[in-house]
Amino acid sequence: MQHKFLKSIAFLAVFGLLCMSSCKKKIDEAYLNPNAPVRVPIETILPGVIGGFTAFNAASGSNFGLQIDDVLLGRYIQYWGSTTNGENYGSMGGTVGSDNTGGIWGAVYYGHGQNVNRIIEWGTEEQKWDFVGVGLAIRAWGWLELTNQYGDAILKEAFNTSLTQFHYDTQPEFYDSCRAICFRALSYLNRTDGNVNPAKLAESDFYFNKGDLNKWKKFVYGTLARSYIDLSSKANFITAHYADSAIKYAGLAMTTNAENSMATFSSANSSNGFNSYFGPTRSNIGTIRQGSYIANLMSGRNDSAFTGVNDPRAWYMLSENANGTFRGVTPWLGVTEYLNGATPTNDYPKNFWRNPSVIATTGTEDSARYVYQNKGPWPIMTASEMQFIIAEAYYRLGDKTKARDAYINGINLDFDLLKIYYEKAIPVGRSITAANQTAYVSSPAVVPPTAAGLTLTHIMLQKYIALYGWGTHQTWTDMRKYHYTGPDPLTGNKVYVGFNPPPTTPINYLISTNNGKYVYRSRPRYNSEYLYNVPELTRLGAYQNLDYITYECWFSQP
Repeated sequence: MQHKFLKSIAFLAVFGLLCMSSCKKKIDEAYLNPNAPVRVPIETILPGVIGGFTAFNAASGSNFGLQIDDVLLGRYIQYWGSTTNGENYGSMGGTVGSDNTGGIWGAVYYGHGQNVNRIIEWGTEEQKWDFVGVGLAIRAWGWLELTNQYGDAILKEAFNTSLTQFHYDTQPEFYDSCRAICFRALSYLNRTDGNVNPAKLAESDFYFNKGDLNKWKKFVYGTLARSYIDLSSKANFITAHYADSAIKYAGLAMTTNAENSMATFSSANSSNGFNSYFGPTRSNIGTIRQGSYIANLMSGRNDSAFTGVNDPRAWYMLSENANGTFRGVTPWLGVTEYLNGATPTNDYPKNFWRNPSVIATTGTEDSARYVYQNKGPWPIMTASEMQFIIAEAYYRLGDKTKARDAYINGINLDFDLLKIYYEKAIPVGRSITAANQTAYVSSPAVVPPTAAGLTLTHIMLQKYIALYGWGTHQTWTDMRKYHYTGPDPLTGNKVYVGFNPPPTTPINYLISTNNGKYVYRSRPRYNSEYLYNVPELTRLGAYQNLDYITYECWFSQP
């Protein structure tokens, strides 16, 4: 009897366990644990990761990506300024207590983060080597962008989910990791075995490289080239063969505009996620105007560079004023210099969607040009940039002949890029033609007749122009490595001639908390680091020191 009873109990227990298991399975299927690594096709993950290059919205409403930070960082390099007098970032300031300039931090750790890890992990298990290579390429790019903006950051412990606080690693470690991952990416992008499927990659990668593995390889080589040219102010730039490496990898990167890496947007409806962050529909840049420095460089008013030469690209890249000329704002003065009688109001530039009102913050797609359109495209890396990398490296090596050749190629490629991608809303008679392009490149004020006359100023200012609007992060890296007002190491002359950061006398326009120093880095993202990672921030000085943003990064140190 006892035996039968025990058997009955056992049966009921097993039956109960089966029922519980069945019920639990149904519950789990209905209410998936958001903290568990739910397996999904990696083809569905990549599109969101691609969106993380530029700007995307998290479920919390936070925005991450290059474009988010560009709006503020562009004021440091005077690509643009706010309409507001004394605006914080126009005065080379920063903020504590907000996620401002945390866009790349959020993109790399959150938007890309575990999503890229899953592409690499699951792609390896499924032998989708093309997706693995793409994931690694994105990770390498992210590490370089991250460390150049923030300096020390989280590398070794970045994705350790058992931790709530993380140790920071140094910039040299990020650079080494970036390069190592680049070579891993290339090894996978070169594989044709397993379950490599060009059609599936093309569909998932529709808004970037469209599954073109050759373009992804060139994107990786371009990341390597950047990682070496970013060190050009270091004393061992030549002896450590950084210059040679920059030339080598830039030469393997994109050489034609057909090979550029360009982010695009569907613009399918008025929803933010379908349009560029810089487009009129999202209306995020209505309160900024182009800077005087870029306007003067492209209209011949810079006293020491390209003087007297009107750049045909200005009608594509800049906004004219009511007088049909190109002027800009001084970032720390804003609109006041045009409204106080010192400068005619009609000279004040229209906004980036060409609304003629001085204080206009809106516009329409019909009048939007260049990278300020809803659909973009938004360059991430171009052949023109690679040529300027080659030119700078050869110049530093003392080979001005090859530097001049690459310099000319860089200018022409940028002209051609505008004709290919941005021939929209250009006034009649203002389009780039073979004649005005040739005339510009033939001007001795732009291209010295002989290689001996080429300067680092020529190279860096034409790169400054070519990257205007979209290459804010890279241009900020360039300006920091030459310390904004620093000299050409060969000639001793100022590299960025005519560029003046906020003055400290007779009126101090430089943000007071900088203690007289220029800005060299962004603070780590507030809503993760300043709330949860206080011990590490304190160790670095980021928590207690208001001038932390002036701490120079390793890449720009001798």
